[in-house]
Amino acid sequence: MKKFSKIIAVVLVFSMLWMLPVGVSAVSLENGIEQMKTEFLYGEGPVEDGYSIDYRYFSPVKENDTTKYPLVVWLHGMGDGASDGVQVQNSGIAYWASDEFQARFEPAGGAFILAARSREEDGFYWDDEMIAPLRAAIDDFIAQHGENIDLTRIYVGGYSMGGKMTLKMAISYPEMFAAAFPICPAWAPDEGLISHLSIMPIWLTSSTQDPLVNYYLSVSPTWDKIVASSNVASECRFSTITKVCYPDGSPTSSAHHTWFAVNYDMFSIENGDYPNMTTVDGLGNDVTLTYPDGMITWLCEHTSEYDGTVMEGTGNIGPDDETDNMFAFSDIFELLSLLFDALLKILGIK
Repeated sequence: MKKFSKIIAVVLVFSMLWMLPVGVSAVSLENGIEQMKTEFLYGEGPVEDGYSIDYRYFSPVKENDTTKYPLVVWLHGMGDGASDGVQVQNSGIAYWASDEFQARFEPAGGAFILAARSREEDGFYWDDEMIAPLRAAIDDFIAQHGENIDLTRIYVGGYSMGGKMTLKMAISYPEMFAAAFPICPAWAPDEGLISHLSIMPIWLTSSTQDPLVNYYLSVSPTWDKIVASSNVASECRFSTITKVCYPDGSPTSSAHHTWFAVNYDMFSIENGDYPNMTTVDGLGNDVTLTYPDGMITWLCEHTSEYDGTVMEGTGNIGPDDETDNMFAFSDIFELLSLLFDALLKILGIK
């Protein structure tokens, strides 16, 4: 059933690519952010378990720079890994490479951004088979840039299918990541798997109106399980959006697109409250975000004791966990949503 569902998804992917204009899901980016996307360089990790992960990365390192910078691992949603570079072009993660957002990474004043790509052309959609290759790519990236990477400040985040992989990577290798920020994650792990996150701060973001990853049946229960097992619940965050908008307040084409809030560091384009969003901590207390202290500031508050140890395999997710025992229908619906977005774009409706 899983293989059949993946075949259906691959057909949909090719259909989407045929009609999808470049950057269809991207919000208009001001102040040179479009040009900033070209500063994401190409890289590829080593072969692990028969596969390798390619990626685009941004480096904050300047000439003769000895600063240790955080590393943010960014994981795309379905359709945004169809070819090299799309994972940057089709999301607003380039904001995080801008001078303004880089300056928020204190105390370093910048951060590496590694935007990894799942092998969608081979029918992989951040499946379990990609866990070890992604870890190998991160380890290899650290080996190449280690003199400028703060190993205690490695963070992982992503949206939809990438939100699923965010949770999988955090659960697999909790020693590596100082914090994680899954966005509308298309996966609801059980209590046993979530228990591996007990000392990791998590910031979860979702919409109550999400048509693909149900807030009430999937995301909210996942948050409850995270909080129940957490030893750092006061450091965890859950942002809920009722009507999903771009940072300028204009509505997105789907209530699934909550990653635009994270891309803009949880503030509006006018540096005020993000539209229609509330945030609580793991103790149920309201959290007020005051510009410029948003997601990036929160990440930088958290460190780990990671020492750079290279690890093989899938860590705490083993073959008996069967986390991908069936291809998620939400992934197929996500593709249909992207196709709908493309159609609206072609018709000039959005």
